[in-house]
Amino acid sequence: MRSPETHVHPRFAEALRELGLVDLHPRIRRFPDATRTAAEAAAAIGCELSQICKSLIFAADGMPVLVLMDGASRVDVERVREELGAAEVTRVKADVVRETTGYAIGGVPPFGHRTRTRVLADRSLLEHDVVWAAAGNPHAVFPMAPKDLVTHAEATVVDVRERAS
Repeated sequence: MRSPETHVHPRFAEALRELGLVDLHPRIRRFPDATRTAAEAAAAIGCELSQICKSLIFAADGMPVLVLMDGASRVDVERVREELGAAEVTRVKADVVRETTGYAIGGVPPFGHRTRTRVLADRSLLEHDVVWAAAGNPHAVFPMAPKDLVTHAEATVVDVRERAS
C-alpha cells in the first residue's frame, strides 16, 4: 500500500508539513483517472459541483494572482480587476501557471506554490461546510473547511463570481 503522502506533489506535501497540516494526508483522495475539471472532480468525489475549489491563475497588470472559485461558477475578470485596482486582468497560459505555482493546470492547490502570489477567494466558497481542492496533481484532492482554506491560503475574501444574467 502506498503512503498517503505519495498522493500529492512533493511541494504540496512540504507545504502541509510547514502549515502543521500533516493530519490532512489520510483524507487526501487519489483517483485512477485525472480530475482536471471541476465537474470531473465532483463526480469522482460524489459532492456538489460548487464544493470544488478551483485554483485559477490570472495576471493583474502582469503580476500573477490566484483566484479561488467554487466549481459551479466562473470568475468575472472585470470584478477581479476592480478588486485589485488593476488596469488589466487576463487569463494566463499553462506555462505561466506552472512557472508561478509549480503545478500543472488541474492540480494547482490553493497554497504551497513555488512563488508567493496574491490570493483572492470568492465568498461563494464559504457557503459550504467542506470544499475539495487539488492536492498538487490532477489525480488527488483534499477536503477542508472553507474558512481554514482561506486562512492557509492567506486569501482575501471577495465577490468576483460572474453574476447571473
